Amino acid sequence: MNTATKLLEAMRNNPLDWRIEQLQTVAQQQQIEWRQEGTSHCVFIRPDGKTLPVPAHRPIKPVYVKKFVAFVTGA
Repeated sequence: MNTATKLLEAMRNNPLDWRIEQLQTVAQQQQIEWRQEGTSHCVFIRPDGKTLPVPAHRPIKPVYVKKFVAFVTGA
């Protein structure tokens, strides 16, 4: 089990106190692109074209972590 898989499972179990860099690590392992060009949001883009904007403020609110986990798993 690699680091990104462990991170995703930890996010699923406890959506509190995550940083945008950790979400980007999981996204990279799942072949999900992202863009954040000096803005306050990071936009994750799945290969099928669906997007998920996440505020990059620390810590990321649990609602956004839950949405990210669902986004990555394809729900």
